[in-house]
Amino acid sequence: MTTLGGYADRIARIDLTTGTVTYESIPDDWARKYIGGRGLGVKYVFENGPQVDPLSPDNILCFMNGPLTGTEANMSGRMAIVTKSPLTGTVTDSHHGGWSAARLRWAGFDGLIFKGKAPKPVYAYVHDGKVELHDASEIWGKGVHDTVKYFKEKYGEKDLSVIAIGQAGENLVRFACWVNENDRASGRGGTGCVGGSKNLKAIVIKAEKQMPKAANREAWKEAHRRALETIMAEENITSPRKGGLSVYGTNVLMNITNAMGALPTKNSQLTAFGPKAEHISGEWVKENILVDDPTCHACPVACKKEVEVKTGPFAGVRTESFEYETAWALGANCMNDDPYAIAKMIQMCNDYGIDTIETGNVLAVYMEICDRGYNGKEPLAWGDAMGMIEMIRKLVFREGVGNVLAEGTERTAKHFGHPELAMTVKGMAIPAYDPRGLKGMGIAYATSNRGACHLRAYTPAAELNIMPYRSLRADPLEWKGKGKLTKIFQDVHAVSDSLDLCKFSAFAESMEEYTAQFNAITGLNYTVEELLRCGERIYNLERYYNNLAGFREGSDYLPERFLKEPSTMPGSQGHVCELDLMLEEYYQERGWVNGVVPESKLRELEIIE
Repeated sequence: MTTLGGYADRIARIDLTTGTVTYESIPDDWARKYIGGRGLGVKYVFENGPQVDPLSPDNILCFMNGPLTGTEANMSGRMAIVTKSPLTGTVTDSHHGGWSAARLRWAGFDGLIFKGKAPKPVYAYVHDGKVELHDASEIWGKGVHDTVKYFKEKYGEKDLSVIAIGQAGENLVRFACWVNENDRASGRGGTGCVGGSKNLKAIVIKAEKQMPKAANREAWKEAHRRALETIMAEENITSPRKGGLSVYGTNVLMNITNAMGALPTKNSQLTAFGPKAEHISGEWVKENILVDDPTCHACPVACKKEVEVKTGPFAGVRTESFEYETAWALGANCMNDDPYAIAKMIQMCNDYGIDTIETGNVLAVYMEICDRGYNGKEPLAWGDAMGMIEMIRKLVFREGVGNVLAEGTERTAKHFGHPELAMTVKGMAIPAYDPRGLKGMGIAYATSNRGACHLRAYTPAAELNIMPYRSLRADPLEWKGKGKLTKIFQDVHAVSDSLDLCKFSAFAESMEEYTAQFNAITGLNYTVEELLRCGERIYNLERYYNNLAGFREGSDYLPERFLKEPSTMPGSQGHVCELDLMLEEYYQERGWVNGVVPESKLRELEIIE
């Protein structure tokens, strides 16, 4: 057990096959080395074995909190869902905001670990330090929104959080996700597909606020005060509170990346959407369809943007959230500049429970397949918003060609004989940053342990000057130094994901603030370097898992399009991504051999003895 502050020291293991629930403590050594959230979840998944079939009963599905979850810490309403991905075959973790993470901690838990497969649909009811399994047959087949409504009527809205899968998870769409509080998704990697394979429909948490106690209350007050000041400081123009995140949400980036020639467009055939980008930008949304600015537990930023369509064929659509990644994936990437149709598709994806980034990519790759004449049976044209809406429905219910698209972007391209058209790494499709215009994203995508991802190492924070680490700021079109930069970001984000704090905290807080809060809550006395070492350990454990799962030499790559087709758009014109040069620099910083962690590094980081 762990005696550290901040932890409930209670993990529930739920065997869905037998319906039994057991409770255990967190090994003290694990808490000290892997922190919580992502790191601790990865450790449990690693111990379960890297050879497991993601959709077999033997795979585990972890819902994990960090030691700061549910405290007064800024942006501490995050939960990590960790498992082996059915989309990529890698270890994966995906996080969501809202209040479910805080309520899980207030209910007395650091995590829930599900294994097996229930003989019929079930949900887990979590309250007062207990987990109960109940029949979910009545709501199997319902979307997320109706599922949430059902449980609010059953248990009352007060102090309630619902995390659910929709029909996509039930139908084993490989990029299905878990959604909590209607519209907040643990989006990437297919965690909802794993839930569906286990007949697990929802986790329902009922808990009153009970703030965890810090081991050192006075140090905690000071650490929290200091962290909050960095976010609220008027002079901190990069702060998520004072900057564009509070005003426009994440979609503040649409016009910026478009002007830089770093907005992947038309399945990355182009690097900008031109003047049409304005139609789907955060600025346009704020002026035309924004109706609310919801927030999450302990968050002063309120980056979520709730929209409502009041005219036209989609009148009545109200949804959260018109995010940058989503607006890009369903917009520029598919040559669609209809913001009302995008709002409709967001509502659908949230209700069905599917990752909007992978959805936009699989539609875009299918559009290019159709455009090039590689398939003519169920055509889908660039920018055909109504066709996109129908195709989303088809892929969720695996109808016609939708049954192919439900397998994800990479498998879809391979199915039609043109894998080169898939903008994927390790089976996961890219997000909204073109590595010809933001070189750091190229090495970050290639070396991400969960597949193409901007959240393993958010290098645009340095390349766009939106972070407190002034010494790390970098030219977006320069490749030199990006290997080292990416390694630093990966380790820092492994720490924040394990605490578990929102990534946007890093736009103001630094490792100093993270370390002060971690020490105060736990009672430890880590230096910044020691806590950052935990992040390095977590990242290497993930890589070791992937190595054992078959991701060996050469598994860090980018689609050829980024390497051989120069950008033709202003801002990045003539540029390709110099991946090989960055990889050499990156592996040297990591101490890896062509993507494989050597035994000496595993011993150095105390991953193995």
